[in-house]
Amino acid sequence: MAIGEAVFSRTYKCIDTNTNQSVCLKIIKNNKEYFDQGVDEIRVLEYMDRNCKVDERHLRCYLHRALGYNFRLFACFQLLRDNLYEFSRLLLERGVINYFSIPRLKKIAVEVLEALDTLHSMGLVHCDLKPENILIRNFSACTIKVIDFGSACFTTDELTSYVQSRSYRAPEVILGLVYDEKIDLWSLGCIMAEMFTGEVLFRNDSEQTLLARILATIENADTDACGWCDSLAGPIPAPLLDGREDLQTQLTDTGLFKVDHMGNGVLAASLIAPSLEDAVPTGDQQFLAFLHALLQIDPARRLSARQALTHPWLQHGVFSENRI
Repeated sequence: MAIGEAVFSRTYKCIDTNTNQSVCLKIIKNNKEYFDQGVDEIRVLEYMDRNCKVDERHLRCYLHRALGYNFRLFACFQLLRDNLYEFSRLLLERGVINYFSIPRLKKIAVEVLEALDTLHSMGLVHCDLKPENILIRNFSACTIKVIDFGSACFTTDELTSYVQSRSYRAPEVILGLVYDEKIDLWSLGCIMAEMFTGEVLFRNDSEQTLLARILATIENADTDACGWCDSLAGPIPAPLLDGREDLQTQLTDTGLFKVDHMGNGVLAASLIAPSLEDAVPTGDQQFLAFLHALLQIDPARRLSARQALTHPWLQHGVFSENRI
């Protein structure tokens, strides 16, 4: 039974005839480029399996077996349940509006951050964190696993310029700058906001409109909501654009941006977007502070996964199945 399709692959629910258990069979589409990427994913999974107890760190790495033939790759995994995107749509269809409560969002955040901390400690960047790549492991306990390492890379690799699904793409990737594991934290900030509101945080139809909306949303931030951050998240800090006059020209030529001559960097222009506080309407100021800490334009100011785990928002009120 087909259970999903991505750009590079299709997944099916199958029965392992050796164990009589249900498994997830991932079939890479018949294309050499896709095959090579699938082989890279298998190597990453095997590396993870050798270097960490993945079952304890919310990462799916139960690779039962893999087979390659004539540019087709078949990989057999542990079968889990719906991803966050599918699950949120299912809840909406059924009229369930309160599943992604603040306590459950905290639980999801902690488990994703623990998974990212494990990845990053091994020198790996996920590079495609999004709701579709976070699977629900247990609905009632609200436990998750991070999946799909087809785009993952080592920080020592020669980094490619095209990574991350667009709505969850970090500013430094959009700008074609050097990036590291902090791009995963940006994606998590977008995901947490989306799970709370049910809407994509930065709607866009191109990278230019995405960046403009990011800047318009972030630079309109309420300074009182930043709390744990030591500064506002935007605009693009001038040092990030040093020596990139060509990039500034490209941005301003779109009509969506203007240069701040006070020296603060590039600002969004001619685009109206709600502030982060308006886009994520909550009275939980620590939640907003947490989002601000992840959605810092400057990756040097963005929290690491390990730092984010110590954020005040995550130190109390995390969902527990046994709590009333």
